[in-house]
Amino acid sequence: MENFRKVRTSEEEMPLPFPDLPPDVVEMKVKEGSKIRNLMNFAMAQMELKGRRQIVFSGCGRAVTKTITCVEIMKRKLGGLHQVTKVRYKTVLEVWENQDPPSDGPAQNLTVHKNVPSICILLSRDPLDPNQTGYQPPEPRHEAGEDTSGSSAKGLKRPLPAPCEELLPKKLQVQVSDSPRGSGTTASQLDH
Repeated sequence: MENFRKVRTSEEEMPLPFPDLPPDVVEMKVKEGSKIRNLMNFAMAQMELKGRRQIVFSGCGRAVTKTITCVEIMKRKLGGLHQVTKVRYKTVLEVWENQDPPSDGPAQNLTVHKNVPSICILLSRDPLDPNQTGYQPPEPRHEAGEDTSGSSAKGLKRPLPAPCEELLPKKLQVQVSDSPRGSGTTASQLDH
């Protein structure tokens, strides 16, 4: 493959896996090189300024984690959103061109079909069917300043456990048994 370079990539177009979506639902297609700030500015404008009730985020391959990040940001900024997540595979076609073609013929291309993981996440202000696979209810709203995790303001996710006594240094008493060379039982103190 060292003589080949990728010249084109195309994704298989698939319908959204959510039934009963309005025809004008906004689909945020997240790509590997997408800027989260740009995606969030557009998505927030659709939900807050244009009053959209639902939005779909989708991404495949390396863009899956960025897609999830966008969804989590939106859930925290807006609050009260119902979520349904669908995971599937999508076929991606890559065309590779030979950089060192044979002198007696045209350049050879190689087409690679890849199945990559894909995610589609529906966020809705309106209640969704809680019995469908992948449903997550809205997170409960908390008052400003209320600490729900039991952690301090320093950003700890959970309090640190108390140190165990077994791990603390202590003096150790060692008893030596009678031996033919020794004069008897002795005790010594060792720092451990």
